Amino acid sequence: MRYFLDCEFNGFDGPLISIALVPEAESHGDFYAVLPCHRSLRWVEAHVMPKLGAPAQSRADVVAGLAAYLADDPEPLLVADWPEDIAHAAALLVYQGRRAVPHVRFDLINLQGFETASISAHPHNALADARALRREVLTREARALGNIAA
Repeated sequence: MRYFLDCEFNGFDGPLISIALVPEAESHGDFYAVLPCHRSLRWVEAHVMPKLGAPAQSRADVVAGLAAYLADDPEPLLVADWPEDIAHAAALLVYQGRRAVPHVRFDLINLQGFETASISAHPHNALADARALRREVLTREARALGNIAA
């Protein structure tokens, strides 16, 4: 199954703050986790930290939760529109080791004209942004198949 991925982090190439996976099938349930953020950048403090909406967990707990979330899917595909999101998700899996999730694929997509912040219900919240990414991808795919009007 495809899972739409979004992360928030403390500046470009900074530590992970939150991660969300939103499955293609809405009935499956979402994954969202927040990690502690020490000495957040001013922009992050103003735009990301107030929107987290969940308490921070240890990295080990987030890793275990992510591994458990993906464990029942034999072919998870994590889809992101930003390469750093993939890097952070992969780093969490490295922390656990490949045993927990033996097969994961990543797909970096380029959505021409898509800006998460413009359609997200809560911009800079990883869960809301991952839901916006799913909505945009599925809408574009439906249009391409002629299932909905442009």
